[in-house]
Order: sequence, then C-alpha cells, then structure tokens
Amino acid sequence: MKKIIITGVTGQDGSNMVRYLLNNTEHIIYGTVRRLSVTNHENIKDIKDERFKLINLDITDQQSIINNVKSIMPDYIINFAAQSFVGESWNTPIQTFTTNTLSVMYFLESIKEYCPTCRFYSAGSSEEFGDVEYVPQDIKHPCRPRSPYGASKCSARHLVKVYRESYNLFAIHCILFNHEGIRRGKEFVTRKITSNIARIKKEIDNGEKVTPFELGNIYAKRDWSDSEDFVEAVWLMLNMKEPREYVLSSNETHTVKEFVELSCQSAGLKYQWFETINELDTKLIVNGEVIMKISKKFYRPAEVDLLYGDSTETRQILNWKPKVSFKDLVYKMVMNDIKLLDNYNPNDNNLYNIENTL
Repeated sequence: MKKIIITGVTGQDGSNMVRYLLNNTEHIIYGTVRRLSVTNHENIKDIKDERFKLINLDITDQQSIINNVKSIMPDYIINFAAQSFVGESWNTPIQTFTTNTLSVMYFLESIKEYCPTCRFYSAGSSEEFGDVEYVPQDIKHPCRPRSPYGASKCSARHLVKVYRESYNLFAIHCILFNHEGIRRGKEFVTRKITSNIARIKKEIDNGEKVTPFELGNIYAKRDWSDSEDFVEAVWLMLNMKEPREYVLSSNETHTVKEFVELSCQSAGLKYQWFETINELDTKLIVNGEVIMKISKKFYRPAEVDLLYGDSTETRQILNWKPKVSFKDLVYKMVMNDIKLLDNYNPNDNNLYNIENTL
C-alpha cells in the first residue's frame, strides 16, 4: 500500500479527496490538521476507516513539513490547504502568500531533499488569469491576477514549474475554476446562497418573519463545477506518466444571479427581481417580501468580472469529463442545506451576512 499526505482535509476538496481514495484505492491516507484549541472536523467526522490517519502539520512551518515528510516518506502529497478567501486576501496579503506560496516551496524543498520520488500536487485557481485577455481561458492564458490571492497562486504555479524542471520532480499544478458542493464552507458565496435560501424557505413555510441576506456583485460570471468531479481528475493527473500543468473547468460560465435563481427554483420559491439603473438597488422578492439585497461592502477592490475555462485538453489527456451539471450542482447543494435544517442551531450565525468570498 502506498502512502498519501493530503493537506486541507477539513475543507471541501481535501475531505472529498479522502473519500474518493478510500473508496477507490487501498492506500494509507494521512490527513493534515493544525494543532488548535478549537477543532473544526465537521467535513471528516463521519469518516471511520483505519486507513485514514490524522497528523499534526502546519503548512506555514517548514520544519513541521520536513518532520512529516521524513517520518512518513509519502508516495504522494496532495496540497489542498490554502488561504482560499479571495476577498480576505486584500486584508491579509502576507498571510495569504505565506500559506499559499511559501508552503508550496517548503513541500518542494522537502521532497527534493528527503523523498524525491514523491509525486506532488499543487492546487491552483482561475484567479491566476484575473484580468482576462481572451475567453475561454486555457492553460496558455497569461497570469494576470487582480488580487493578492490570485498572485499567490501564480507564484505557486511558477515554483512548481521551476522545481519540476530543475530537479526532475513529479510536481504538477492544476488551475481549478470554481468548484462547489455540499461540503463547501458557508463563507463562500455559493454556499451562502444555498444555505440562506434553505433557511428562508423554512421561514416562509412556517409563517415566520423572513430575514434577508446580502450579496455583492451578482453580475460577476464564474465557471462552476462539482468538487467531487474534480478530485477524481486530480488523482488521474497524479498517476499520469509525465507531470505537467492542467486546467479543470465546466467549460460554461454563469452569473451569481443565475445561481440565486436556480437556488430559488430548487427550493420551490417563486421569485421576482426589483432592478433599477443603480445595481445597488437590486432586490430579490418572494411573496412580496425582500429576501436578498445588494451591499457595497461585499464588492471587491478589483473585481474579476468573467471567468470561463476551457479544459478540453485536460479532458482529452485524462480521458475524463465531469458528471454533474451546473443545474444539478445547485439543486444538490440546496437540497442538502434544507436537510441540514433539521439539525439547525439558532445560535449559529454563519447563515447570515457572511463575507462574499466568491
């Protein structure tokens, strides 16, 4: 059995990758967590398999990475851990680069020095494309980031290429367009939408007062896929004969507004829009009540207006294609949030006015 280190296992992609590998391989999986006084293992609390082991590893501490690599001598390292909130990266640019870029160098150095046959995966982002030059964006599109987050992922991409070519490491970087799912955190705009729509449906059904939620730029366009589809593709990449760079996308683009509309439709809510020349006046109305408003505080200093990927080459190389459509993804997320309301904690404020981190 081979040994795999996966970072970010308490997040969406890491927890989905753990499940995929437990179901499709016989390998031993080491999930990394930071030693904290308060743990958040919600996404992995149901995983009961002796092949899945949690280890303490801080990706911002080079010695912590070295110690674990030397001790485990992994066959694969899959790095999903990141400061992944684009909007927050303007507030914490140094922490964003430490987490997203320096950590990648720490891993590559450790692999080079102690475990050179280990295969390394670096998770990139469509935010690397930023101020796009052409549509759709493929692997040849230049790096034009418009946020510290996007710049940090560009830097990680270049580091992976340098180490791959300089030291003949099997190191790959994949540019992932937006991908969501039932394990997405509520601080992300997609889950913010679906969890609030589920809550509002319950309030309406119970004859309760509706509490509206707020969004930022609902006209921004994104390329959304299902995280569970993507982790399958990542595993295929890691087992190709040669390392390279990849793009994963749905090959479609949709506005945040479309995501809101599909969420309402999935929940059986009949909605209408109130719109004027000033987009800040936009409101979403159900049964005569405002359920969503626009707030300028959720706009970014520099917005990426259109992200639309072309993963045709990746699909051909891997002989892979996504299984879940945009419509089915939204429906799955809404239905899951409606189900979760059976265990709703009224003291949980995560459903209300979370920062828009699209």
